[in-house]
Amino acid sequence: MKARGPIWKIAISTTTEAEEAVTELIYTVFEIPVSSYTDVETGEVTVATYLSQNPFVIGGPRRVNAELQTKAALREGLKRISAFGLDIGSGKISVQKVRREDWAESWKRHFKPIEIGSALLIKPSWSKRPPGKGQAVIVLDPGLSFGTGQHPTTGFCLNQLALRRSTGSPPRLSTINHELSFLDIGTGSGILAIAAAKLGYAPVEAFDFDPESVRIARENARKNRVLPKIHITRQDVTKLPLRSGKQYDLICANLISTLLIAERTRILSRLKRRGVLVVAGILNSEFALVQRHYEHADLRLIASCVEKEWRSGAFSYRRQNG
Repeated sequence: MKARGPIWKIAISTTTEAEEAVTELIYTVFEIPVSSYTDVETGEVTVATYLSQNPFVIGGPRRVNAELQTKAALREGLKRISAFGLDIGSGKISVQKVRREDWAESWKRHFKPIEIGSALLIKPSWSKRPPGKGQAVIVLDPGLSFGTGQHPTTGFCLNQLALRRSTGSPPRLSTINHELSFLDIGTGSGILAIAAAKLGYAPVEAFDFDPESVRIARENARKNRVLPKIHITRQDVTKLPLRSGKQYDLICANLISTLLIAERTRILSRLKRRGVLVVAGILNSEFALVQRHYEHADLRLIASCVEKEWRSGAFSYRRQNG
């Protein structure tokens, strides 16, 4: 049955510099997936979450108090982000009720197709842009949870997926004609897992702590006709067994630096000795600490990208035998 009724939008106006930090703030407060878009004319970034139900207590003063408390939590979070030296821009917080029709149409103005080299074209269903020769197509429409690939951290992961599949090196991931396995830690909308399946990785496994993200990732995979090729589950990286009997050629972990460091053992126990680990979602100021921890585990940095305040990297083992 088609969903009806309004959607509640909780949004913060900010800058590209603080986009990822504000995204994490909203997720922490509401514990549901967050999306963002950039106004092409002003450059202002709107980070928002969308709820199908009123997020506040219904009824008189109780609703007012709940809304004030939520806004206070968001303002306090913005102060902490600013204290870290990030420009949060206006930091305006808005709560509004929007019609589903208006919400859907607004995305059509902001979400444009994205190309990942000659390997991938990511586009919404309303786009008529044809793929290039040999280019795999991923169709993703905005939903209440959405990862578009526009953020540099996601973009780096997508580029590494395409690069490793097309070349197998450096470093050499596996023998010629052997399928490459892929693990997506923190899958969100499922965009990386879908891309991996489209590029021929197998098996492809993905997990996320948030049940709504898992549901939407599965739906996106189904719409792209790759659901049978992807195993998507709800998992908490902090609760995984320390040792894993299953290992992967490529792992993407788009996690905050504290999780990457704290869960290093769990992540690396799932990486093949000839595999590649891609980490993203890291503030440039925190990347050196992450790099140092993984270098202590006998890995080396083989690729890196810095965009504004964000840095991503790809690691492989120094010694790949065994």
